[in-house]
Amino acid sequence: MSKNGNVTHGLNYVTTNRFYVEIDSQITASFTECAGLGVQIKKEVLMEGGVNEQQRILLGQAEFSDVTLRRGLSDDPAFWNWIAPLLAQHSAGKPPKNHRRNLNILVFNQAGETMQCWTLIGAVPVGWKAPDLQADGATVAIEELTLAYEGVKVAFKSNGGGASTNLRRDQSGYFSSN
Repeated sequence: MSKNGNVTHGLNYVTTNRFYVEIDSQITASFTECAGLGVQIKKEVLMEGGVNEQQRILLGQAEFSDVTLRRGLSDDPAFWNWIAPLLAQHSAGKPPKNHRRNLNILVFNQAGETMQCWTLIGAVPVGWKAPDLQADGATVAIEELTLAYEGVKVAFKSNGGGASTNLRRDQSGYFSSN
């Protein structure tokens, strides 16, 4: 493919090492890994009497898998500051206040253009793990944060590439599906 006489096909591929994670529309930490993003639609399989060569599939609710973010241990307390108030409220017997945040996972091509953005709607921490420590080890200390979320929106390069974290809950407590 050529654009103004220049070959451009080499700049449009996406690799897994070119991504950012934004929490509340800000890149708050450098992440080494983001794993687990996915959705599974529940289904029910029904067999219809007399129809032996087919089955009927009834679709149910979407179930979103937890996302795990990993990064090198640093003096940035962003992960701990997010989960610590939830632990304190839970141990005090109080229902946790709303610590949900919208989070963008942005993937870039080799030219640095945003190719795709997944917005996790209503993300909340459900796990935190400190790195394993070994006296004879020489590997980088990695901490991880596991997030559950209520929904996902996807934006592609052709539609602007980025997504908005300015989603608001409606009266029923759910985020708009628009």
